[in-house]
Amino acid sequence: MRKAKAFAPAAISSFFEIHDTQDGKPIVDLERVGARGGGFGLEKGVQTAVTAKEAERNNINIFINSKPSAEAKTTKHVIEALLAMTTAKYAVTVEHQIDVPVGAGFGTSAGGALTAGLALREALGLPLTYNQIGKIAHVAEIQCQTGLGTVSSLTFSGGCVLVVEPGAPGICQIDRIPITPDYMVVAGFFKSNIPKKPVLSSPQRKQEINRYGKKTLEAILSEPSLENFLDCCWEFSEKVGFATENTRQLVHLAKKAGAVGAAQNMIGEVVHAVVHEENAEAVAEAFKQTLPQQQVTVSKIDFQGVRLLK
Repeated sequence: MRKAKAFAPAAISSFFEIHDTQDGKPIVDLERVGARGGGFGLEKGVQTAVTAKEAERNNINIFINSKPSAEAKTTKHVIEALLAMTTAKYAVTVEHQIDVPVGAGFGTSAGGALTAGLALREALGLPLTYNQIGKIAHVAEIQCQTGLGTVSSLTFSGGCVLVVEPGAPGICQIDRIPITPDYMVVAGFFKSNIPKKPVLSSPQRKQEINRYGKKTLEAILSEPSLENFLDCCWEFSEKVGFATENTRQLVHLAKKAGAVGAAQNMIGEVVHAVVHEENAEAVAEAFKQTLPQQQVTVSKIDFQGVRLLK
């Protein structure tokens, strides 16, 4: 039996611009499909343990927080792609432990897919580089419609990440706004999930998102500070129509309680406030005025990205 473990930070996307057409035609090469955007990696996230033992035929079992999961289709895609690279057959068990909300814009499907690929590569000794695994996970996310550019941001996580050119790892272009490690993120989330499929597939919605997404990136790059980043991202949510009364209230509470700024998770009814360490508790308490304790999460910002664990 072969085992390996990997970890991926939760990846919060604060704004985005969809890139799936060129000159009005759909892009066929899925490694070149993606998104421009930006956000944060958190020290909370997805830890994945993979066990592989030789079998008569390939068999995959996936668990999320100890429960069998039919939902983790992106992870399954990645495991199938890696198993197709070897002639031996394996029974593979994937155990995801996720300590942020699933389906609320914390990048858990990308994190799950990437950690599963990284751990299986290690367990089976497959001859793949980091970016090659990233490309497989990136394509799986697009095929399963669980995301567009999160995999790329996870492979280069570090503070405040900007994806300035879209595509899979190795194709995209990543930049960062330098920040010191003493910032934290306080996130407050409501139970209602915003379905991604209508947003990612409606042409009219897409046009709107892309118009404001492009402007947002330009505005951030013209003044690349943390404060400006958060202000521009919140403005993006308002203009595109993702903002709700709930998220507006949390942004207001966060700023009043001393946050540097706050924006909305893409795509979820979730607000992430960036705070100096000494203000984290005050902002968390402010969120608890309107949310139950278990719907408020506090985390340090991650500066390492996806990695194998001992």
